Amino acid sequence: MAGVLAGTVLTACERPSPSEGSSRSPSAGLTKTVLVIGAGVAGLRAAQVLAEQGLSVIVLEARDRIGGRVWTDRPWDGAALDLGASWIHGVSQNPLMALAKQHSIRTASTDYESLILYTADGSEISAAREAKLEELLEELLSAVSAESPNPLLSLQAALEPLIAAEGLSATARRDLDYAINTTIEHEFAADSAEISATHWDAGAEFGGGDVLFPQGYDQIAGLLAANLDIRLGHAVQQIDYRGEIVRVQTSQGEFSAAHVLVTVPLGVLKHGAIQFDPPLPAAKQAAIAALGMGVLNKVYLRFPRVFWDESAHLLGYAGERKGAWAEWLNLDRVTSQPILLGFNAGSYGRALEALSDGEIVAEALAVLRTIYPAAPEPSDSRITRWASDPLSYGSYSYLAAGATPQHYADLAAAVDDRLFFAGEATSRDYAATVHGAYLSGEQTAARIALLVK
Repeated sequence: MAGVLAGTVLTACERPSPSEGSSRSPSAGLTKTVLVIGAGVAGLRAAQVLAEQGLSVIVLEARDRIGGRVWTDRPWDGAALDLGASWIHGVSQNPLMALAKQHSIRTASTDYESLILYTADGSEISAAREAKLEELLEELLSAVSAESPNPLLSLQAALEPLIAAEGLSATARRDLDYAINTTIEHEFAADSAEISATHWDAGAEFGGGDVLFPQGYDQIAGLLAANLDIRLGHAVQQIDYRGEIVRVQTSQGEFSAAHVLVTVPLGVLKHGAIQFDPPLPAAKQAAIAALGMGVLNKVYLRFPRVFWDESAHLLGYAGERKGAWAEWLNLDRVTSQPILLGFNAGSYGRALEALSDGEIVAEALAVLRTIYPAAPEPSDSRITRWASDPLSYGSYSYLAAGATPQHYADLAAAVDDRLFFAGEATSRDYAATVHGAYLSGEQTAARIALLVK
């Protein structure tokens, strides 16, 4: 991560004293000082833009690393395991893809059609049956949209009477649950019973397919962090924006600035981990309460050998329990190591967090051995628990039943031209994506720079 090494990333023990980055009086120097809370992609891009405009920027990060929900681990012979974000979703005109190309960062496309789908007993589902399933789901979702359902209704509640009218067999219903889970619940990191029936697919998207980073998503974070003043180990506890100068209390002391940009995850705001004085405006509090914070957990398993069809990009499992180990990504083709990545979203993903690592691996292996009876014991594993992480409390945002796209805009709104917000949960068009976080940081930084000038 050459970008990080080239920057100024300080741990708590290396930091200057708080007085070096703050002042109790509204001195002239503070009018061009901006504090950015959070060194995720939104915070890093915002800090980069502000620094390019000649402003003094300090990034305060609670973790001992940069990236936030972009987090790459390299435990197995250098294989890059992205524990948070994996893909650039939509490469056409996507600023992240442009950045990757500019810096010659290698990407690998994912072909979602390169899928082998298995039933609960381990037999392979035919292409015709899979096509019929896709057609049924499209028809059901189109019918929900045509009905303009009650905005308080969940997607699953809107679907149920339509599904009942189909008179599906138990097997066909399992197939449909698999499709709902992998197509919708994995994308939004929430159960269809939690997602808004009215606004579940609101927003925009870039075209051109999806790519991941064979050498890790943290390469992007490293590029953005270059030459920035980033204070690691600084957990923000309180933000006092009563006066012209905003005071930020952290676990390592107080900092002050004329403008503060908050980029922490929605889950942190929902848990009230940061106290605001005065309390945030009613519209912003309502947005925080209404928006959902989803969970998509990952389990990486490294095996002694490849025992699956190594030509497939994805393995699917339409099991007895909806949402349990339904999707696996073949990482052998990307890492040249026998690694599978399993995804679990929503309530099942949350429930897994209460289990031990051994119990989670045993559940995963039971499914894999249903499909491949000769599957060996994994030699190692890496497991995420995003809902339990006190610095995120989830993976990314979604529009819950009762929420509207306006809630994203309300969360993004500035307060008194002193307190600003950015991050994927403030992006009305590109929520729940890394490029949404990137663009929100870029756009909010531009607004701050205009105010200061």
